[in-house]
Amino acid sequence: MVVAGNHVGVIDGPLMAIFAPRPVHALTKIEMFKGALGGLLTAAGQIPLDRTAADPGAVRAGIRVLRDGGAVGVFPEGTRGSGEMVSFQRGAAYLALTTGATVVPLTFIGSREPGGSLNSLPRRRARIDIVVGQPVPVTAVPWPRRVSQVAALADDLHQQMQSGLKDALAETGRSLPGPLPSGEPHE
Repeated sequence: MVVAGNHVGVIDGPLMAIFAPRPVHALTKIEMFKGALGGLLTAAGQIPLDRTAADPGAVRAGIRVLRDGGAVGVFPEGTRGSGEMVSFQRGAAYLALTTGATVVPLTFIGSREPGGSLNSLPRRRARIDIVVGQPVPVTAVPWPRRVSQVAALADDLHQQMQSGLKDALAETGRSLPGPLPSGEPHE
């Protein structure tokens, strides 16, 4: 399965890896693989991703995990932000189309406080909700996959995840933290 979540806080990745329905090998920005944390991420099976350009190595690693029956975690927004799923990259769709993996949406609520900065943590004992959405079955498409097929699935996933986000907010009675403070650069 491909586990796809909105991305509001710095702890979303670890929360996904710990609380997803199955163990997750998350696509993780390559900058995180420095020092002791890098060794921990590698040992935990996380997949380094260069977000500045196409990263065929990360794609191959994700496909390998999926073909072996594992789960790959993706944040389709590509970066932390408001969590409203305004932008949506196509990686989750490509992985699902290539392997026929089901996409399981996650909605993170409370992993960043309202007005909190990019790297802020929620306050101690804060309530964090992780809402598992309706799984989206995907049929594998053999090579050659067309850009239009990937784009169509990405658009469908985007709409379904935005709908699931609205449902999760209604179910929990909560709201997202809003945009990053003005002047705060995106990661």
